Amino acid sequence: MQDLHGYYLEDLEVGMSASYAKTISEADVYMFAGISGDNNPVHVNEEYAKTTVFEKRIVHGMFSAALISTVAGTRLPGPGAIYVDQQIKFKAPVYIGDTAQATVTVKEINERRRRVICQTDVTVGDKVVATGEATFMVDARPAAEA
Repeated sequence: MQDLHGYYLEDLEVGMSASYAKTISEADVYMFAGISGDNNPVHVNEEYAKTTVFEKRIVHGMFSAALISTVAGTRLPGPGAIYVDQQIKFKAPVYIGDTAQATVTVKEINERRRRVICQTDVTVGDKVVATGEATFMVDARPAAEA
């Protein structure tokens, strides 16, 4: 893998995996709300959040999905990969102060279509908080480098 280009299709193997972990701060939640426009009070209003089933503010679900994007765009498949599809199921809340870890694992490689299908999971400790599957378009190695 290079700084400006991640893995080429030929470099990938089923079972390869990469992760990224982040402890999510209150500032992260407010910045994400500002960027996304999602000011749902369950994320930004402690008094409101106390009245919900969660009993305190929760991190945006799509913040977890953004951590998956971090892995895909910086580690595996890495820079140059194009996010084509994502199915995701949110299974548990993430709270401010939690350390969420996103992991991308190669499940299938379709060389003809230049597609890589990956398992995507976000965990907090041993608990899976989001799980799914993503498809990425990945470049084949240029003929000059083959």
